[in-house]
Amino acid sequence: MAKLKTGRHTSSLKEARKAKKRNKRNMEIKTKIRTSIKKVEAAVLNNDARMSQEYLRAAFSEWDKAAKKNIVHHKTASNQKARLSKLVAKAINNKIKK
Repeated sequence: MAKLKTGRHTSSLKEARKAKKRNKRNMEIKTKIRTSIKKVEAAVLNNDARMSQEYLRAAFSEWDKAAKKNIVHHKTASNQKARLSKLVAKAINNKIKK
């Protein structure tokens, strides 16, 4: 790449382009995570144990992938997975008692 006449370095322009791509990818993954969380919580509210477990498995996968790619901190992923697990377990226990 040739140097621009404006005096800006081409490397900084390339880094800006890369940052835009990364930001877009990261936001897509975070959106998937939020959607999967909403699905789990909705299934729990509807007292659907089978679907809540299925959505929980999908949410775990999304959190793990995001943590692996350093999009979210691994401890954040762990905390959220524990929170969702507790929510689903509580819903299943309440359904069994009824």
